[in-house]
Amino acid sequence: MSVRLEAVIDAKLAENKDARCFWWNGEWYSKADFSRLADECEASLRASGFGRGQRLCVLMQNCPLVAALSLAAWRLGGTLSPLNVKSGMPSLLGTLALIEPFAVATSDAIREEAGTVLQEKGFVCVTCSPMGPLPELKGRTSSIETPDTAVIFATSGTTGLPKAVPLSHDNLYDNCVGIREALRSLEPGDIFLAVLPNFHSFGYTVCTLLPLTMDAAQAVVPGFLPPQQTIKAIREAKANILFAVPAIFSYLLSAMERGSLPKDLFDSAKLLVTGGDRLGANMHDLAKRVAGKDIMEGYGLTETSPVVAVNRSYEEHRPGTVGPFLRGYEWRLLTEKGEKTDKDEGVLWLRGPSVTEGYFRAPEMTAERFDEGWFNTGDYVRVEDGYIRILDRVTDIIIVGGFNVYPQEVELVLHAHPAVKTAIVVGMPHPVNGEVPKAFIQKTDEAEVTELEIVKYCKEQLAHFKVPRKIEFVDDFPLSGTGKILRRVLREREKERK
Repeated sequence: MSVRLEAVIDAKLAENKDARCFWWNGEWYSKADFSRLADECEASLRASGFGRGQRLCVLMQNCPLVAALSLAAWRLGGTLSPLNVKSGMPSLLGTLALIEPFAVATSDAIREEAGTVLQEKGFVCVTCSPMGPLPELKGRTSSIETPDTAVIFATSGTTGLPKAVPLSHDNLYDNCVGIREALRSLEPGDIFLAVLPNFHSFGYTVCTLLPLTMDAAQAVVPGFLPPQQTIKAIREAKANILFAVPAIFSYLLSAMERGSLPKDLFDSAKLLVTGGDRLGANMHDLAKRVAGKDIMEGYGLTETSPVVAVNRSYEEHRPGTVGPFLRGYEWRLLTEKGEKTDKDEGVLWLRGPSVTEGYFRAPEMTAERFDEGWFNTGDYVRVEDGYIRILDRVTDIIIVGGFNVYPQEVELVLHAHPAVKTAIVVGMPHPVNGEVPKAFIQKTDEAEVTELEIVKYCKEQLAHFKVPRKIEFVDDFPLSGTGKILRRVLREREKERK
């Protein structure tokens, strides 16, 4: 039987209305406060003509309004799509053209940064404060309807083209239930730290949606930087469930060890869980030494709503693995050619109620990754006694602090520079962010260009985390027998240099 998220959340909000719901800017707000905010958003959207099957995009940092707009849109049969203004204007415009939103809700700061360009392209923008209200507006209709889709997450595809992942109410609710069952120490009344960005499926599902569906509270922080806001939320709101990418834990734990942050920062925490990127092996010892508790790893993808696996508890934790599969997943391991294998390692394929049916308005992309309900994760893994160990990524995606960087998107920008003949971008190991992009560039004949000039050019075209941190000029590239540039060899060279 299908589930509607607004029905689940409204039922939780109706219980014990005076209970704490979210902490924001130093103050606690009750369930009743949040219900009123969602009611106001719903009334404004209805009066504006927003209805069944339409999509509302959000370009805002984390704030109570994002969750309220989600609930309001679902009550009216619509879809929410949280986007990242820092993805770069070409990527953002391409995504908006794909999604065809009724309107785009932004904050004052983001409106100044991108509002003029969006309006020039015909998108309806409305400015909101973090606590609302949402003003009435005149939206833009679309012939495309998505009544069963709760959220659409968007990222660039591996070709640099817009790629969007539609997740149904059933997908997201199943994932929330699976996480609750897996992490057995979760309980009503817990306080989640909501610092991961809402446009990231990890942040939206695990830090915003999960607490709303399980009668827990959340300490909402606009973003990790500056870190003082996160530190204040942990200490003052006494957040006890901390989900974060490795880069955040690395920063906080290193500062605690140096003495620039108090050693008791994590005293209220009962769970430290990371995902979105590989956790450095040294982080386990650092966490236990400084915080007195380990960091447990999980694994997920946007296409799976997102959590696939997580270590269950500190007693059952196996460092270096991402834990067992959540209930409900079928899995199989195939070779890179898609053939069956008898080994306990291979490319991971998944099927289950948390898995999306395919990409939004992209049948060719869907056909590349989906086969009769099975989804190709693109990750090469080993399964040991039910625990998953991520060995490598079959794709060339670079993960910088939990955010995906697609090499071909960066290379497209580099190739537009008149001094660049050929550019190849690979991931370079980084002690905090896991990986950062590095560009190998073959210059055009007699071109005069410096590394700093290339980096400055990229900063004008790309989000900061996509900008290559290092440029290496080369005369040629390692080639396969068929003349294909071997990225693998370039990556191996970088690892050997560390």
